[in-house]
Amino acid sequence: MGFFSFLGTMSPVHIIWYGIYKGGKKVGEDVYGNRYFRANARFGYKKERRWVRYKGTAEASKVPPEWHGWLHYQSDDIPKANEKSSRRNWQKSHQPNYTGTEKAYLPDGFGAKATGDYEAWSPPE
Repeated sequence: MGFFSFLGTMSPVHIIWYGIYKGGKKVGEDVYGNRYFRANARFGYKKERRWVRYKGTAEASKVPPEWHGWLHYQSDDIPKANEKSSRRNWQKSHQPNYTGTEKAYLPDGFGAKATGDYEAWSPPE
């Protein structure tokens, strides 16, 4: 790893450098305050670079569907702030990932003690 491992391709230092020196331009912002950027394609590539700078904790599930489509080249149309979201009325809004916290989902019976109605398997000797 070494001293320069903090300069990886997803590090803030690399992203800021790419934005300043490679012509990265801000194209928009979503309802969560995440900012979206694009820059010319890297040498040997055909598609422009697109990336997001998260507001607060970097959590990919915080990217709205319309921006997700733009980031992954499913659409070249940049979502507008005043446009209606493509979410359906039955879709829930974003919730943080609670895995590993007290708010994590646990199915019924999780952590229940064994009742003794089975016999543990033992390999043959």
